[in-house]
Amino acid sequence: MASTHHEDYQLLVSMLRETRQREGTLQTEMATRLGTTQTFISKVERGERRLDVVELIEIFEALGVKPDEWIADYLAKRKAFHKVRQVKRKTPTFGQGKSTK
Repeated sequence: MASTHHEDYQLLVSMLRETRQREGTLQTEMATRLGTTQTFISKVERGERRLDVVELIEIFEALGVKPDEWIADYLAKRKAFHKVRQVKRKTPTFGQGKSTK
């Protein structure tokens, strides 16, 4: 569950990147605001560097985003994604189901 490749984490970093871009903030500007490097921001956005909750809140603050609203949006998108996956999993595939013996 702690993988940066997990679909929920990929959704999170994708939304972070979209938020930064929507706010018109370059990675270099973001790095300056956070006192870090552009490489760090790039690795976060590519899912190569896992964030902790403190770093996530600092990113929200640097972007001027309300954490509670952003997280509510994330949770809604996550729920919708999992609902779609659940429907797909309920659909039997060839070879599953009743035997034809």
